Amino acid sequence: MNDSSWGAPPQAGYWGPSDQGPVQGGAPAGPAYDAHHAQQTRPMPIVPDVPAHGGDQDDDRGAARTGGPLFRDETQPPSTTPPPFQPSSQHPPHPHPQQQPLNPQEPMTSAAQPAPAPQKKSAGRDLGAAIGVGVGLGVVIVASLFVVKAVFVGVITVAVVVGLWELTSRLAERKDIKAPLVPLAVGGAAMVVAGYVRGPEGAWVAMALTALAVLVWRMTEPPDGYLKDVTAGVFAAFYIPFLATFVAMMLTADDGAWRVLTFLLLAVVSDTGAYAVGWRFGTHKLAPRISPGKTREGLLGAIAFAMVAGALCMQFLIDDGTWWQGLVLGLAVAASATLGDLGESMIKRDLGIKDMGTLLPGHGGIMDRLDSLLPTAPVVWLLLVLFVGSG
Repeated sequence: MNDSSWGAPPQAGYWGPSDQGPVQGGAPAGPAYDAHHAQQTRPMPIVPDVPAHGGDQDDDRGAARTGGPLFRDETQPPSTTPPPFQPSSQHPPHPHPQQQPLNPQEPMTSAAQPAPAPQKKSAGRDLGAAIGVGVGLGVVIVASLFVVKAVFVGVITVAVVVGLWELTSRLAERKDIKAPLVPLAVGGAAMVVAGYVRGPEGAWVAMALTALAVLVWRMTEPPDGYLKDVTAGVFAAFYIPFLATFVAMMLTADDGAWRVLTFLLLAVVSDTGAYAVGWRFGTHKLAPRISPGKTREGLLGAIAFAMVAGALCMQFLIDDGTWWQGLVLGLAVAASATLGDLGESMIKRDLGIKDMGTLLPGHGGIMDRLDSLLPTAPVVWLLLVLFVGSG
């Protein structure tokens, strides 16, 4: 508001028309002013003009000062500066007058007004739907995992194919990158089955053949954009089906179902710990340019939760496992899961999207759930092989 607006406070030491100098201790002439009234009217403190509070500033400049009283105590002697509001002589002052602003459209801020209630933090998603979908997926996974192992391999394959479809669709929509889906889907399914049947050697061979199929398939179209399309296709083949193959390889051990369950539990617990601690105590951003919602406190929560869960799982679920191995495993899972989240966040920021899909209410797409699981799978597989062997 500029100086000519209604209700603007007078400048210190100024009273009267603009062509007169400051009057110290004098009262303006006119019938509306009465000396008796001046002794009973409490002057309003003069607040200097300050700039409005900017949206990107962290200080409190320009905010309303409500820490002290708006009017001075009546026991103080009257100021020599005339009050900004002049009551009419036709109405005697009230024993306890209430100063009114000059402009009713812009009421003055009073110290008696209560501070606005703080806004409640929001998770940013439909929490009920997210929990329901998560529980449903957990039931399907656990049932297939402990009934027939081959059924769980089928679950992995379906997740891989859907994830490839989401990724290639977003690449085509946002970047005009046409990674061939058919060879990726066929090769990705073959990769998971080969890893389960033949181990790491089978997974590597299937990966190489899938990359070759992407190169050949893309040759059937015009050469414009060939390099970016096949590069995206090879990246998709490695990022989704190849990393998912390590989950199938965990399943081949005698206690394979418990190894996979440990892997899933640690990933979920790490994500839960990061969310719970970060939502309640998070103040320091972890990677604001990549994922503004992640905090350092959330990372510490993920590490603490995952290490405790890892110690329990290795001690009670894994054959020949010990609690200290679980601490190492939990620390590694928290680190890889966080990096996986940040990696997919980079991809989504580059594409300019919030979620990879809408298949799972409250979660987004399949890829929004696989982001932390995919890079964690080879880490867990390797540490379990080093700790207790591959059998």
